[in-house]
Amino acid sequence: MSLDTPSPALAPAFQTLLERVPIGEHAVIEAETVSYEHEGVPLEGYLSRDVQADERRPAVLVLHDWHGVGDNVRMRAQMLARLGYVAFAADLYGAGVRPTGDDAPAEAGKYYRDLPLLRSRVAAAFSWLQQHPAVDPARLAVIGYCFGGTAALEFARTGAPLRGTVSFHGGLIAHDPSDAGQIAASLLVLTGGADPVVPDEAVVAFEQELRGAPHVDWQITTYSGAPHAFTIPGTDRYRPVADARSWRAMVCFLDEVFR
Repeated sequence: MSLDTPSPALAPAFQTLLERVPIGEHAVIEAETVSYEHEGVPLEGYLSRDVQADERRPAVLVLHDWHGVGDNVRMRAQMLARLGYVAFAADLYGAGVRPTGDDAPAEAGKYYRDLPLLRSRVAAAFSWLQQHPAVDPARLAVIGYCFGGTAALEFARTGAPLRGTVSFHGGLIAHDPSDAGQIAASLLVLTGGADPVVPDEAVVAFEQELRGAPHVDWQITTYSGAPHAFTIPGTDRYRPVADARSWRAMVCFLDEVFR
């Protein structure tokens, strides 16, 4: 593992959204690029935290959309750090793999077709974060956006010792046979009411599977008029109201599960 600074600057739309989260009076937020690996594959994530904190903090693993580690997860990691968490944006693809255009769904498709690989790639980042000296290993959560939302829910199915899992407009894959009984984390699923990627029938099928595992604590919130990727600023799919509401829902959820 290595740390490299400084971190890349955020595009204006992301920087503007970041500035809505104030920095604590005595906090010093730093962000660094992190090199690590999974089964020989070099990976490059992004760590943000308050370096002035003198106690171990709860931590949040942040999973990217199908474009790879970019401004959205870097911004979210910094926002979480400003809230007092250690935040690590994992790299699920590999160092330098940051697809655009038609290459993005093609790259994501490799992992949708191999869910064990997707889960283990998340597990590599989780293990790295769990062992960080600034992290309280008993208080860990994972959140994800789009492809990353799916990855977060898949990782929860491994029975990982998570306090919470949050999916922002992620795909909802119901499993048959079900492995929902393995889930140890509380789940918060935040989805768009106008998302063709996650139609009503997918939400219902996912809910039905979870009902078959009555010990699992879950909630699903649907935002009216919100399309897929409604939290990504600077795009025509961005919905500021749904983004703000879903962010507040996550903040309240983390506050609850980390108590």
